[in-house]
Amino acid sequence: MCHCGINIAGVVDVAQVSEFAKTLPGVVYADHYTFTCATDSLSAMRQVIEEHHLNRVVVASCSPRTHEPLFQDNLRKAGLNKYLFEMANIRDQDSWVHQGDPVRATAKAKELVKMAVGRAGVLEPLHEFPFPVAQRALVLGGGLAGLVAALTIADAGYKVYLPDIQERFGGSLAHKKHFTLEGHAIQPYMQKLIHQVEDHPNIRWWPNARMTSFSGHVGSFRSHLEFPDNQWEIHYGAAVIATGAVEYQPTEYLYGQHPRVMTQVGMENLLVDNLDQVGDAPTCVMIQCVGSRSPEHPYCSRICCGAAVKNALRLKEMRPRARVFILHRDIRTYGLKEIYYKKARDLGVQFIRFEPERPPEVAADGEGLTITVFDQNLKAPIKLNADYLTLSAAIRPHPVSREIAQLFKLPLDADGFFMEAHQKLRPLDFASSGIFLCGLAHSPKDTAESIAQAQGAAARALGVLAQEEMYVGGAVAAVDPQKCVICLTCMRTCPYGVPRVDQAEGVITIDPAACHGCGNCASACPRKAIEVMHHRDKQFLSKIGAIDLEEVPEDQAAS
Repeated sequence: MCHCGINIAGVVDVAQVSEFAKTLPGVVYADHYTFTCATDSLSAMRQVIEEHHLNRVVVASCSPRTHEPLFQDNLRKAGLNKYLFEMANIRDQDSWVHQGDPVRATAKAKELVKMAVGRAGVLEPLHEFPFPVAQRALVLGGGLAGLVAALTIADAGYKVYLPDIQERFGGSLAHKKHFTLEGHAIQPYMQKLIHQVEDHPNIRWWPNARMTSFSGHVGSFRSHLEFPDNQWEIHYGAAVIATGAVEYQPTEYLYGQHPRVMTQVGMENLLVDNLDQVGDAPTCVMIQCVGSRSPEHPYCSRICCGAAVKNALRLKEMRPRARVFILHRDIRTYGLKEIYYKKARDLGVQFIRFEPERPPEVAADGEGLTITVFDQNLKAPIKLNADYLTLSAAIRPHPVSREIAQLFKLPLDADGFFMEAHQKLRPLDFASSGIFLCGLAHSPKDTAESIAQAQGAAARALGVLAQEEMYVGGAVAAVDPQKCVICLTCMRTCPYGVPRVDQAEGVITIDPAACHGCGNCASACPRKAIEVMHHRDKQFLSKIGAIDLEEVPEDQAAS
């Protein structure tokens, strides 16, 4: 039993539950610790296993999602099969949700412990089998995040395959940008990255490459790359998806119809490459949230406000007499970027807020433009005569992302960006083991965030590549050949495409190395021919059967 500080012990009478556990069938030892996951507690657990010759262990504490691997590894160190372990979640499922009722929370904790003990009694030792890891990585994408991830892995001493669908490195957005909001130059950094990648002995890169197949499992993936005049098969142990994003090309506000209507990327290039065309005292109007925060695309592109403030500051610094108006729904210069918003206001940049239901109206006026906006504060329309109109266009997922998602069977969110396994617990991982994500392929983010996430994804991939061997098996699905009639239900149900027909044996087979143990096939099989080891029916029946059921009067049951 774990106190978890006061998370559990502040509500549940842990000592009482511990004494109750000693009365359960098969239990020969029970105790409680302030933090069961602490090093001294784990050491004491190993000592108890040895002294009492335990062959099953139950820990009643917090969430198995975060701590079950730790306790299983502790069993392994004590000489027990790690699958002879059961965990009762008396924090998330009890103390946290019943804080106002300690008596009933304690009673529920007893039931949860009794259920865990009931299941532990029928657990079976499972065995995992080693296989050699292909100590090479695949990085998909030649933009900023992809290059950083590839270089991080290569610098650690591992081979990297780096195919890109474009003819040159730099991605769809990074090669167009020149500086960050903080004033750092992007292009020198990008050129340095490109040269390092092209010259690195551990990186094999291909332009104009498209992936056509994908198979395998963590530690041993295989893919085919297709080029205009050739094909190549690659074998790798981990993959990093960094397919990037593209800038939305607006259809509103005369974009593409008037030469002085441009996106923030266009304005940035104008200030760097053709500053002489701007004039000494230009008037520039910027419109935010173009293509985002709408019913069709409800997400915020996050970096647009920063881009507008960045270009406004650069314009005011180069042309102090310039007049800059930023028309917005609200300004989201998140993190430490708020100081640049304040600096822009101090330099005279004017921020005008409009309602989403009354967006600005744009009309051509010779070489210039007229923008009419209803000011929320003045409650009146304002007419602005502008030399330039800059649109803060949304970030859109790269079109190739959907193709990669279908090939790798990776999830996309409602906006088309790749979706991580868990925002807090596995923010760099996909649900499929051995595949990681970073950069704009995941969500809109600025340059520094993309670099940090790329380094993090590379570190996660290195955790796989650093192992010469990995183990497969254990809690995976197994087929009973006596019951299987090859109805193919499991093949249609499995989200990972693992079940295959064994033509020689006339049954379905499931590769334990590729199986994720999700249980979809087992629940869908009409003949109960599939079970997930460590999650077998008899184990759950034992767990449910341990519950003390109270009789409900017929009149209450009917109501």
